[in-house]
Amino acid sequence: MESRHLRYALAVAEHQHFGRAAAALGIAQPPLSQQIAALERELGARLFDRTARGVFPTAAGEAFLARARRALAEMSAAVSDAGRAARGETGRLRLGFIGSALLELLPSVLGQFIRDRPEVRLGLQEMSTRRSTAALLAGELDIAIGRGAPRGAGAEDLVSVTVGRDHLVAVVGAAHPFAGQSKVSVEQLRGQHLIVAPADEEPVVAAWLTALLGEGTEAPARAGGLTEAWDAHTIIGLASCGVGVGLGPACLRVAARPDVRVCEVSPRVELPELVMSFRAQDRSPVLAAFLDITRERCPGVGERLERRLGTR
Repeated sequence: MESRHLRYALAVAEHQHFGRAAAALGIAQPPLSQQIAALERELGARLFDRTARGVFPTAAGEAFLARARRALAEMSAAVSDAGRAARGETGRLRLGFIGSALLELLPSVLGQFIRDRPEVRLGLQEMSTRRSTAALLAGELDIAIGRGAPRGAGAEDLVSVTVGRDHLVAVVGAAHPFAGQSKVSVEQLRGQHLIVAPADEEPVVAAWLTALLGEGTEAPARAGGLTEAWDAHTIIGLASCGVGVGLGPACLRVAARPDVRVCEVSPRVELPELVMSFRAQDRSPVLAAFLDITRERCPGVGERLERRLGTR
């Protein structure tokens, strides 16, 4: 029994006539009659009563036709579902990201992805760069977005591409001495109680901070001179409380509150790049669809991504 046999039987039932059913199917009447007869022999039951008034389903025929309709509908749905999955319109995408990615990058890229593919199941989790890299390598994430390219064992199995660049700003409470300044110097930051990302969670940022402010940066931490916070809103909130000077990307301005001031750092200091990573061997259509939108929404990403993919 093949799907065509089901279509033949349904056509005969619909037209109640072998000739009209054959014409609708685009075949000659004798082969249609032969196929229906062969189907009845295979089933061991007569499906149609042939009368002078027309051809009508028997009780066995009615039962068979009901299942045949559902079977053909399921086959059509299977073809449709397979096509949608192949185009990345269904499936699952697990994304780990640092909080600052929500301030500029993700509202554009992820927002478009959700609008274009509302049936994709999303697993979204804010994570430090270290944790998202580990989860990506363990197969627990499909994409990780963090500061700086992943490092360490297994990083060679990832494709990483820069998706954003930003520079350093200082965030202080309204009562802080820096609050009246539009800029603060790197020299002024030395000796301040700083609110920064944890070194063990954001190693690239920690190394960059040490290079910027000097090896002595770690000494205040032992004396309580550093407060660790990797969430953008936490950095801003602690600065507003007067805990110290928060350091972060300029996109923090998007989330700034009325009780804080954001100061440029002089000279301008470029931060480690915002990097998106995924497993080199991942061929998921959903991932491919997300990358396509990233290409559209992030200038220069397409060219950088093709260079990276071309080296695999």
